Amino acid sequence: MNNVFLLLGSNLGDRKEYLQQAIMHISYDISPDIRISSVYETESWGKTDEPDYLNMVIEVKTSLPAQTVLERILNIEKVMGRVREEKWGSRTIDIDILYYNAEVIDVPGLHIPHPQLHNRKFTLAPLVELAPDFIHPVLKKSNLQLKIELRDGLIVKKL
Repeated sequence: MNNVFLLLGSNLGDRKEYLQQAIMHISYDISPDIRISSVYETESWGKTDEPDYLNMVIEVKTSLPAQTVLERILNIEKVMGRVREEKWGSRTIDIDILYYNAEVIDVPGLHIPHPQLHNRKFTLAPLVELAPDFIHPVLKKSNLQLKIELRDGLIVKKL
C-alpha cells in the first residue's frame, strides 16, 4: 500500500461542506482508508485579497500509482466545480498531493513532494498533526522541524 498525504482547501461557498464532499469522493475514488486532520482557517496565500480558506490534510492508503491519484484528484476537483481561471484564485476545492510514500517524483504536471509545502504554514499545521516525524525526502527534515523553522507569518487557526 502507498501512503499518500493530501492537502484539501476551499475558500468559496460552504467551505466545510466542500471539504466533506472531497473526503467522500476520495474515499470512493482513491481509498476508504483515510485519516484526517483538524480543519484550519487560514488567510489566503499567494493572492492575499481572496476570502479565507479552510484547509486540512488527509492521509490515504491506496494501491494506486501516483499518476492515477493525480488524475482522480483532478477529476474530483472538476466534478466539484473547480474552475482554474487564475493562479491562486478562489476555488470551491483544491486538492494537492503533498507526499506519495517517501518518493521524489518530478515529471510534467506532477511534483512530489509538493514543491511549496515547506514554505506554507497552512500546509504544515495540519500535516504535523498527522505525521510530525515523517521525513521530507528532499530536505531530510521532519514535518515538525519544517514547521518549527517556518518563517510564514500567515494567520492559521485550528477550528
